[in-house]
Amino acid sequence: MHASVTNTPTVNQALAQAHTLGLERIDAQRLLLHALGRPLDDRAWLLAHDTDALPATAAQHYLALCQQRASGMPVAYLTGYKEFYGLTLHIDARVLDPRPDTETLVDWALAAISALPTPRVLDLGTGSGAIALAVQKHHPSAQVLAADASTDALAVARHNGERLGLAVQWLHSNWLHNVTGVFDLILSNPPYIASADPHLAALAHEPLQALASGADGLDDIRTIVAQAPGHLAPGGWLLLEHGYDQASAVRTLLQEHCFTQVQSRCDLAGIERCSGGAWSA
Repeated sequence: MHASVTNTPTVNQALAQAHTLGLERIDAQRLLLHALGRPLDDRAWLLAHDTDALPATAAQHYLALCQQRASGMPVAYLTGYKEFYGLTLHIDARVLDPRPDTETLVDWALAAISALPTPRVLDLGTGSGAIALAVQKHHPSAQVLAADASTDALAVARHNGERLGLAVQWLHSNWLHNVTGVFDLILSNPPYIASADPHLAALAHEPLQALASGADGLDDIRTIVAQAPGHLAPGGWLLLEHGYDQASAVRTLLQEHCFTQVQSRCDLAGIERCSGGAWSA
């Protein structure tokens, strides 16, 4: 059916319309697939059907989605899903939209426990459960506990764990406050943006408590670094994601709390994205 008959845009025209609103092509494609009820990774279908006219309801839905995206709403909130480390996670506004940069933390975590048959792992501030579930998926014999201070976030994480059939344990805790036992690995992607950072305005759709952490963005990292030694086995690692300009400060914190082998890892853009150290009791 031709667009002139239905008076709705073709697939190609709809994507061009999204471009005029300032959307990146990958975002526009995912939103269009979502509006059409198709899998979000089925971009080949869009190419094969680029001259097809959209159904009127899908065209209206797509335009509304594009306008929300243009206002800063994450694609994951609009579609309800996000791919992370090979897992399809349910995501909504109760949790932070997982970033590809965080996969650097998972890479390091899996390397740190690769030689241990049944490592004890703790993920702090788990949000959607992305990190904990990725570790559990790729090291099935690991004993993974994931904690968050938000009961809303834990509900999302628990739902993801059930959907994926991964046996992560969930705990309501403000950092290590309610945690018992010792671990071979503690890792976290905590809030690390300074409370007055102008970039927060662009993240207004995401939960502020998962983003901002005091005047210099390091309040929560300070808390974790101070509390972690009481819950790490000798030789256990603490790994932390942080801001693009915070690696040196985080390494200093780790060294001040007597961690050894202190180092940082870069993300795919070459930015020092994670820092960590081993605990020597």
